[in-house]
Amino acid sequence: MVFDGDCGFCRIWIARWQRGNAGIDYVPYQEAAAWFPGISRDAFARAVHLIEPDGLVSRGACAVFRALALGRPRRRLPLWLYQHVPGVAASTEAAYRLVAGRRQFFSGLTRLLWGSNPEPPTFFLTRWLFIKGLALIYLIAFLSLLVQADGLMGPNGILPAADYLQAAHAQLGADAYRVLPTLAWLHPGGATPVILCALGVTLSLVLLAGLAPAPLLAGLWALYLSVTVIGQDFLSFQWDGLLLETGFLAILLAPGGLRPGLGLAWPPARASLFLLRWTLFRLMFMSGAVKLLSGDPRWWNLSALTVYYETQPLPHALSWFAHQLPARIQTLSCVMMFIIELAVPFLIWMPRRPRQVAFTAFALFQSLIILTGNYGFFNLLALLLALILLDDAVLRRVVPDRLGWRLGAHAHRIPRLRQGLITLVVMALFAVGLMKMSDRLLRPAPLPAAARQALAWTGPFRTINNYGLFAVMTPHRPEIQIEGSRDGRTWEAYTFRFKPGDPHVRPRLAAAYMPRLDWQMWFAALGDARRTPWFARLQQALLEGRPEVLRLMAHNPFPDRPPRYVRAVLYRYHFTRAGEEGWWRREAQGLYAPPVSLRR
Repeated sequence: MVFDGDCGFCRIWIARWQRGNAGIDYVPYQEAAAWFPGISRDAFARAVHLIEPDGLVSRGACAVFRALALGRPRRRLPLWLYQHVPGVAASTEAAYRLVAGRRQFFSGLTRLLWGSNPEPPTFFLTRWLFIKGLALIYLIAFLSLLVQADGLMGPNGILPAADYLQAAHAQLGADAYRVLPTLAWLHPGGATPVILCALGVTLSLVLLAGLAPAPLLAGLWALYLSVTVIGQDFLSFQWDGLLLETGFLAILLAPGGLRPGLGLAWPPARASLFLLRWTLFRLMFMSGAVKLLSGDPRWWNLSALTVYYETQPLPHALSWFAHQLPARIQTLSCVMMFIIELAVPFLIWMPRRPRQVAFTAFALFQSLIILTGNYGFFNLLALLLALILLDDAVLRRVVPDRLGWRLGAHAHRIPRLRQGLITLVVMALFAVGLMKMSDRLLRPAPLPAAARQALAWTGPFRTINNYGLFAVMTPHRPEIQIEGSRDGRTWEAYTFRFKPGDPHVRPRLAAAYMPRLDWQMWFAALGDARRTPWFARLQQALLEGRPEVLRLMAHNPFPDRPPRYVRAVLYRYHFTRAGEEGWWRREAQGLYAPPVSLRR
């Protein structure tokens, strides 16, 4: 391959091609022109030339496509299109002449989009950090659930898993195993939920140690799917679906072997990287799209954030301070949020530099959400997905050399069978994800019957999901206070760990911990007790004084024996203003649920 050695644009792209096209010598025409007297120096200056051993000479776009096909046989498609599809040769040669005639401009554009590093991107260090981060998030998720599992879905919990599976089998028969795929079918009762969570903690620690990533990721996905199924209402959140989807895609990304380290023998499959970016795109873009599609005037007039901080499910102390910001800043914040959710996601599909911009925007956005609200591991998982936008050349600037120095070694190719299987699975998952996204964007236009059938078949595995929080902004904050009484006249309140209660108590930071009952109490307050079946089960558990359920709360006002009556009072909460006493103001709205007892 003979090129113009005085052209900076040419040198950048030749250096990039050299990394991937073994067996081709790249020589500047300033040195090689004398070797080929049949080609003028002017012709060499205008276009690259490929001289093959049999004497065949090609130039321009044709030379580029032939070089790609010779260096990497898997890249023969461009050359085939050039040779067989009418119009491709003429259009690509015209494009080549356009670029060649404006090299200075395209050189600047190249540096803007790709940077000064001409190396093709690799993702060994990216994958290593991604799997470590995912192992940590699995550990957080399972640990968080381990201490709550008995009270939520144990035999004496609010929604016992054994009762749920027994009722499902009675109604669906053998089809229940398909509709509710969970390992709990092996032993529905007893300590099964706790055991599943404990196994998840164990596998997460082993994965964090760097052992057998592919089988361990498969095991973690199966375990989390199992507890998500039996967790019912308490594990029905979007971040549970996102963890399942990310965890499944990580299986396709993981290297083989018992101790693969950076996995230099198993380069990351580009198809799996694509699908992880596709998941990140759907997560961010749909979060913005659903807000506009809902028609909520607060999103359209950019005033939603003036109420968001006090009406979000579990605010903490910094949420109070964010609520005090002037309305202009709240409006500007809303504009920036829409830019990050609707425009920035398209940078995911661009070269290195725009992807770095997208990562920076997503990282800042998710960090601000963490600073102003309690969303468990959700934002950590979104940050981890954004990491896929960075390649090894970027990460080596911040990762210690003891982790990244081996990246100079050459990796083997992925075995063809494995590559083919990954590609087929990725194509299927992409198609289903596209159908789900289209169904939400294009409603009420119905999907074809085959598409609906595909969605119905994949639905039980909860691995391809729709995303988008706060489609409609909650304008007020209703809160439920559960109270107990021995005589029906004097009432004492139960205190939750993170849900607002006493107006003078500072809202707590939950960090990565996910308090499932506290979250569901927020949803329950937005509706009706009669349409929240688990709430009656919670009342019964309090009347019976079940210790498994009481451990989910911060304070039990009846430590000696349970109350005779339980009721639920509804309040409307508002953040106080700067200078006012306490953190909240509240007004009573009446009863959410009337007094009940075990005899009634």
